[in-house]
Amino acid sequence: MVQELVVAVIAAICALGLYGISAARVIKQYERGVVLRLGQLREGVRGPGFTMIVPFVDRLHKVNMQIVTMPVPAQDGITRDNVTVRVDAVIYFKVVDAADAVIRVEDYRFAVSQMAQTSLRSIIGKSDLDDLLSNRERLNQGLELMIDSPAIGWGVQIDRVEIKDVSLPETMKRSMARQAEADRERRARVINADAELQASKKLAEAAKQMSEQPAALQLRLLQTVVAVAAEKNSTLVLPFPVELLRFLERATPAEAAQAVRAVSGAPVPSAVPSASGGARTEPRTSSEAAERSEASEALAPATPLGEAPVGEAPVGEAAMGEAAIDEDAIDEAPPPRAAPRQKPVPTQPRV
Repeated sequence: MVQELVVAVIAAICALGLYGISAARVIKQYERGVVLRLGQLREGVRGPGFTMIVPFVDRLHKVNMQIVTMPVPAQDGITRDNVTVRVDAVIYFKVVDAADAVIRVEDYRFAVSQMAQTSLRSIIGKSDLDDLLSNRERLNQGLELMIDSPAIGWGVQIDRVEIKDVSLPETMKRSMARQAEADRERRARVINADAELQASKKLAEAAKQMSEQPAALQLRLLQTVVAVAAEKNSTLVLPFPVELLRFLERATPAEAAQAVRAVSGAPVPSAVPSASGGARTEPRTSSEAAERSEASEALAPATPLGEAPVGEAPVGEAAMGEAAIDEDAIDEAPPPRAAPRQKPVPTQPRV
């Protein structure tokens, strides 16, 4: 009798232990429990901690209340301006009502994923390519609104939707690169033209200032020479002085010749009065005399000595007489007489 009582007590204790083990449940802090008793929803959602259910009668569904990060697969679509793009996104959502997430939808994760994909395709078809590339904030808000509308009935709240990447065809990438390059080149040309305009104005002011002070131009020339001479591997060519050119413009031909010979270092011939009353230069060296004789022969007309065309004096006799005149007798010599008018005689060419 006593043994039977002990066995019964032990059996009851074991049954209670088994019941307690099968009925005890632990819900974590970020979870909520939904109890279905014989397939019917029990009122109230079990909070975090230890809870008990009726074994084989109740079924506890744990729902995660954390924010879920779900990537949306890349979707191919055609924009409103007929450009084929491939867009992918990411969606952030969380469950706000555990009972609705269990009762109203079979799998809220799969439902949210499908809704995000269809909404993304719709957004691609309603938007232009420029909006997809530059105005993503507005597209993200529109996509979030499209997904959140049906998800509210599922006990799910869409926290945020972000478009991650927009893939373009290679031809479109090259076209956009050419467009950007052309725009940059246009800006560069505009800036360069503006700089040229400003530089021309400054150069005009500088030229006006230098025209008032001629020495400033020479100083500027010297500065340019110094700047060029800074490069050791450059050959420096000094230009002809501007002031000397201006002096030559104002000077007489004789003074100009003397100034040129003084600059070039050539010997200056002595001036001898000519028969016509002007100054005649005599060569100082034998080489210069030879050059003058050759030049006079080249310029002499092809006529015999003493003969000349009608109305002109004989060139050979005048040249010989001028060479024989003494320097002291030049002033006293009378002017040469004109030769009588004669008919031109055909002559033979000189060999």
